[in-house]
Amino acid sequence: MSLARILVVDDVAQNVKLLEQLLTLSDYEVITASSGAEGLAKVASGNPDLVLLDVVMPQMSGYEVCRAIRANPATQLLPVVMVTALDPSEERVKGIEAGADDFLSKPINQPELLARVKSLLRIQQLNQEVTRQKAELAEVRLGRLRRFMSPKVAELIMSGQLEDPLATRRKEVAIMFVDLRGFTAFSETAAPEDVLGVLREYHAEIGKLVERHDATIEHFAGDGVMLIFNDPQPLPDPAFSAVSMALELRAGVERMHEGWSKMGYQLGCGMGISQGFATIGTIGFPGRNDYGVIGAVNNHAARLCAKAEPGQILISQRVYGRVESRIVAESIGSLALKGIAAPVPAYNVVSMRAQEAAE
Repeated sequence: MSLARILVVDDVAQNVKLLEQLLTLSDYEVITASSGAEGLAKVASGNPDLVLLDVVMPQMSGYEVCRAIRANPATQLLPVVMVTALDPSEERVKGIEAGADDFLSKPINQPELLARVKSLLRIQQLNQEVTRQKAELAEVRLGRLRRFMSPKVAELIMSGQLEDPLATRRKEVAIMFVDLRGFTAFSETAAPEDVLGVLREYHAEIGKLVERHDATIEHFAGDGVMLIFNDPQPLPDPAFSAVSMALELRAGVERMHEGWSKMGYQLGCGMGISQGFATIGTIGFPGRNDYGVIGAVNNHAARLCAKAEPGQILISQRVYGRVESRIVAESIGSLALKGIAAPVPAYNVVSMRAQEAAE
């Protein structure tokens, strides 16, 4: 276990030497500074566990040093003991106002000094343990968020710049379902290692595009993936973001297909995109909760995906209306979709329009 490190700040060399000897004999590591400015520099570079700070120093008083320590978020909990030969009753109030944790009068009572140092270091250790546990919990939560969202979006949520994705809310979103065509037959005949290799390559491509287009992964189910646009990261045009990602994903799968076909794997990608309002938040039970989206828009996107042939990106009427001027798409008429009473219009996305592709 490493020794506690104490910074002694005093412009009188004899005082510094006395405190250094006393603390070293008591099994503390000691670093020293002879001015307020040097003391602040040592706080930043030396990472002390406690500061013994003289009040009266030229240029920068101990009170000024203490206020600077408290103003820095990285050191605002660092224990500071003010030391002075001035009237304790007056100086104690000033020290507390400056943010000091304790106060000692000169000449130093050695047992009292060691007792106060020991007590404050114990509090500092508790603070450090709480901070460590808080950081560990934050890292666990960040890792959980990264299961669904791009690292950028997860970081924004953790910093408080985006709403909590687990809080229930109603919101308009674009939903995209992606599915590999021919995967069932492939997985039944191929070696498990080959199946995992294909999935890793396919999922890696999706992960790259999720980050680029600020999408959120609702879930993976083997070769099937559900993606959300406009939550929790607000997007100016979620329908266009979804279609843009779909076109890039289709191109990526086509590139991967060249390698897959050489090994005899006949795999293609079908996608369905819909837009509408949904209820978003936590689903599950205590101890096993997940981010989820509930609404007719999910079913619509899933059914469009089920109808899509390899290489097709089928979009709903609402999505088409939002992106019509920016893409090339062809009507495929009205489709009878499972779970939806009346046939619904659908469009197959061919490409971006020339001006969009050039940007």
